[in-house]
Amino acid sequence: MLLAQTPKAEFIPAENKISTSCYNLPMYPVIRPILFRLSPETAHWWLVGGLGKLSRVPGGLAALRASYPMPSDPALQPQLWGLKFPNLLGIAAGLDKTARAVQGLAAIGAGHVEVGTFTPLPQPGNPQPRVFRLPADQAIINRMGFPNRGASAAQQALAHLPRPRPYILGINLGKGKDTTLQNASQDYLTGFATLGTWADYVTVNISSPNTVGLRALQGKDYLHQLLTPLLQARAHSSHQPPILVKIAPDLTWQELDDILEVLLAVGVDGIIATNTTLARPASLQSAARSESGGLSGYPLRARATEVIRYIYQHTQGRLPIVGVGGIADVPSALEKIYAGASLLQIYTGLVYAGPALFRQIHLGLQAHLHQVGAGHISELVGQSR
Repeated sequence: MLLAQTPKAEFIPAENKISTSCYNLPMYPVIRPILFRLSPETAHWWLVGGLGKLSRVPGGLAALRASYPMPSDPALQPQLWGLKFPNLLGIAAGLDKTARAVQGLAAIGAGHVEVGTFTPLPQPGNPQPRVFRLPADQAIINRMGFPNRGASAAQQALAHLPRPRPYILGINLGKGKDTTLQNASQDYLTGFATLGTWADYVTVNISSPNTVGLRALQGKDYLHQLLTPLLQARAHSSHQPPILVKIAPDLTWQELDDILEVLLAVGVDGIIATNTTLARPASLQSAARSESGGLSGYPLRARATEVIRYIYQHTQGRLPIVGVGGIADVPSALEKIYAGASLLQIYTGLVYAGPALFRQIHLGLQAHLHQVGAGHISELVGQSR
């Protein structure tokens, strides 16, 4: 793992962590302490389930939008793959594993919502406990292992989403726990055949650290064998959503070069950088830091940005990047954009800062565009200072 091998990796100093000023939002200062008394996974399902139920109550979505108003600004609306995103901020996969809270998440400000990860068959995931908060580090460790109800149940949930949608919907696909690497491509083909028609874009997840062997699919030979039939299946489909690949942060530069070579050769549409890390920086303070699983949040920020910058520079911007990892305020969002990300996704930052984070970042990006005299956010992508 490159991060573990590189002690000089620049983790952001403590004084740059999230300001508590971002907790000034309706209800969350009251709800957050209650949620944090619950186990992380119980709180997760309670919150996602609550959003899903609220979205089905008459007036519920309108109430969410009124509580967390998101200005519409053409200067902050990326256009990628023939899709116009309402804003560049989205929800990373893993938050909504059932596709039942999509509308609620969009109502609090997410311009795109990526649901899943979904496997062809239902699976319970890894044994509990499997999610751990690291509050002193503003981080989370999880070893969930793709718990989900399977592609057929996800299809039923997605079929109830109204169209046209005022947000972009991504669907994240993975392989089953018991599926061998040799047969992995069939799981992604099944997922695409079952769910692809509902997707504005599809993500191929080959980088979760919590399914044994999954990250081996990032190897050059496996990756080519996986993506080629999937892209062929899309070419013969009546609905042809863009296909993105989500990668790990724990890659050597040579491994990343091999991945980029395959992605460009087969014609993948974009890349999501990055998933959670297995590395444990020495700066971690929380008691749960020794738990196994993928680490997300603030400690991942610098490494994710480093990977994004590398991808952008080595592909000369030919492969659109969705930036994920440690986005929790305006500076961390700008960091990813300047490194090369055209879209951003949030998960752990939302847990600690609450739903107003979307509006906070959006307004900060508006102010920054005005400050630097840029007409559109795309003008800043890859323009590292």
